[in-house]
Amino acid sequence: MRRLLGNLCAVLILFVCVPLILQASDAGAPVMNRIDPPNWWPSLPNPMLLVYGQNLNNAKFALQGRQVRIEKTQISANGHYAFVWLKTQQARPQHLRIKATNASGSVEADWELKAREPETGRHQGFNAADVMYLIMTDRFADGDPANNQPGYDPAAPRGWHGGDLRGVDEHLDYIQQLGATTLWLTPILSNGNEKDSYHGYAAADLYAVDSHFGTLADYLKLVRDLHARRMKIVFDIVPNHIGLDSPWVHDPPTPDWLHGSAEQHTQTRYNIQELADPHATAADGWDITHGWFVDSMPDLNQSNPMVAKYLIENAMWWTETAGLDGFRIDTFPYVGREFWAQFHRELNAVYPKLTTVGEIYNGDPKLTSFFAGGVAHQGIDTGLYTPFDFPVYFTMRDVLLRNTPMTTLKELLGQDYLYPHPERLVTFFGNHDTKRFMSEEGANADKLKMAFVLLATLRGTPEIYSGDEIAMQGGDDPDNRRDFPGGFTASNSDSSTAFMPAGRTQSQQEMFAWAAGLFRLHAQHDAFASGDQQDLMADATAMAFLRGKDLTTGCKRGGPERILVVVSKDSAARSVEMETAQTGLEGCTSFKPLFPSAAGEVKLQDGKAAVPVAAEGVAVYSVQ
Repeated sequence: MRRLLGNLCAVLILFVCVPLILQASDAGAPVMNRIDPPNWWPSLPNPMLLVYGQNLNNAKFALQGRQVRIEKTQISANGHYAFVWLKTQQARPQHLRIKATNASGSVEADWELKAREPETGRHQGFNAADVMYLIMTDRFADGDPANNQPGYDPAAPRGWHGGDLRGVDEHLDYIQQLGATTLWLTPILSNGNEKDSYHGYAAADLYAVDSHFGTLADYLKLVRDLHARRMKIVFDIVPNHIGLDSPWVHDPPTPDWLHGSAEQHTQTRYNIQELADPHATAADGWDITHGWFVDSMPDLNQSNPMVAKYLIENAMWWTETAGLDGFRIDTFPYVGREFWAQFHRELNAVYPKLTTVGEIYNGDPKLTSFFAGGVAHQGIDTGLYTPFDFPVYFTMRDVLLRNTPMTTLKELLGQDYLYPHPERLVTFFGNHDTKRFMSEEGANADKLKMAFVLLATLRGTPEIYSGDEIAMQGGDDPDNRRDFPGGFTASNSDSSTAFMPAGRTQSQQEMFAWAAGLFRLHAQHDAFASGDQQDLMADATAMAFLRGKDLTTGCKRGGPERILVVVSKDSAARSVEMETAQTGLEGCTSFKPLFPSAAGEVKLQDGKAAVPVAAEGVAVYSVQ
């Protein structure tokens, strides 16, 4: 990314060009190639600039602007980087002039303080009223074939297949028809020239959109279009590590910018138990937070205050630039919790409604809950809005596919007391890192339908991996990342794409209609967005629970609606019975079928409610 520039422009990121005026031809004169962040906003916290260049060792920095000043500078030993802390909070929006001077000459660069956009429709946060839709950007739809090079290889399972931001934008109707309200895209940042980085998790430039996916303008248009539909956007952020194409790998801004080096580093341990162990030594968890996730993903050192400042500033820049509503945070446990506390404290001070969901890939709720915000563990509150509910993911697959009794799910939910806010948990039965549900041994359409019912009705925020709504198959990574059918065809006719009803097979359409009906139900009933959950019964093959408010007492005339959900994985039709005394069902007399429309009549007798359920069936009722 480095090159000497005369009177040309230095590209700060793909979309920003800053005119540089080199006032001396001597090779020892300072050079500024790029500045991170590429701009800022006066009312946000005072920024720290990272200047990339040459011959900055002995340079003095000056700033031309109104009510702004340089507070301090720090320059790398090799002169390739300069950290410049600015005081800008009392300033107005304006163009600034940054000048670096040494004995051999000087160089200047324009840098802008922008006016903030109105808050309306931006920075909304996601919550349990939403349905989150996960898209692997490269595998959804190709809206601009012109950006398919270099590395375009649709036949390679780990190659670039051509999916991009325009492809997503073109299919917002489909996503909205499904009932999704929040879009989570896998990372869109530039991964440089890494051949197999279609997934986006090995960033080379934290301020650039990967050219395979399009441009910043494409991303901003997508976000505007989502917000115009009253939908939301979640940005997949990776403060844990970068990719090998980052200039920092072989030329870090400070000696301790990374944990180790490309030549010498430790491998992380994926067992995170020691991080929560109050009796563990510092050495026990050291390689979890200091090791490289894989050899191709250099680990950032967030305990360096300048690394922490850079990463938090980067998150703010994307939030303000795009109007983000939330973040999905990758590899959450592998970064020290002190950093997460600072990250959320500073981010939420500016964006109080912004919400975050963290990846803690573990099936033990005692570990998952350890990282949730809202409570301090070992003196640290991470501030995380919610973790993903990996314990429910693992248990849901076990009970539906592996002959584990349904009581196991009820017992797991009984551990919700471990979380300060279990109602926020993001529930799912599959994502881009897991085998597709329909490719698991024993899976069938009826079991997938049961999974969708649990997803749409359990406490928490449902998240669906694109393609599960049409029962896509796929084994372990990368087979679970197959192209969405119809997203990569030259024809846009209704008969050639699963984005349109006419292009779906009968089984695809049946599953799509089922999922869309459930998410429509989720949107229509406040019991799912803000109600409590009361588990009424569970046995080997069935479970019943109630959603709604004031469930500690029975039904009252004029009281709020309750939703009864019954799921049975039994291979034969059965009657699912539950006691009504001292439950939220006590005194309830009206059971109106909501889903499916053919749900049978509930019988009340001898203090029990009996619900008829088909083989591998479900029944959802409005209860009064």
